[in-house]
Amino acid sequence: MEKVIVGKSHVFGNNIDTDQIYPGRFVELVDPVEIAKYAMIGAKENFLDHFTPGDVIVGGTNFGCGSSREHAVITLKSAGVGAVVAKSFARIFYRNAFNLGLPLIACKDIDQLELDGDQMQVDMENWVIKNKVTEKEVPCEPISEYAMELLEHGGIKNLIREQYKGK
Repeated sequence: MEKVIVGKSHVFGNNIDTDQIYPGRFVELVDPVEIAKYAMIGAKENFLDHFTPGDVIVGGTNFGCGSSREHAVITLKSAGVGAVVAKSFARIFYRNAFNLGLPLIACKDIDQLELDGDQMQVDMENWVIKNKVTEKEVPCEPISEYAMELLEHGGIKNLIREQYKGK
């Protein structure tokens, strides 16, 4: 897992819910490749037209509120989102993301970077977020060792498989 992620910023507002991330009308899909085609479609219809794998989603407060469906995380991870940075996250979405291996970074001052499609850097070694155009940076909240371990293994299932290998 890369601990420094560089990608284009895709900025959204507050209270982006799981139906905006992955609308419920597609919930019957099970193939991650198919699911990925609908990433953020409820918030921005043409999101994927401007997205490149590795890009970063930026949100305001309460990102991922709504249902507890894992599909919201699966669509972002399957589409290739490098990380999601937001002021705060809904609790269940936050836990689902780490369980599935998608980095979420809380940054209360993210709006100070004035990102609007600019290249940004998420540094999970020094815990700073940087606008690569303006060179301005702000600190972000470090995540726990356990959460980092989940990310390094690509999620909880892979971590458990590794722990029980050979037993």
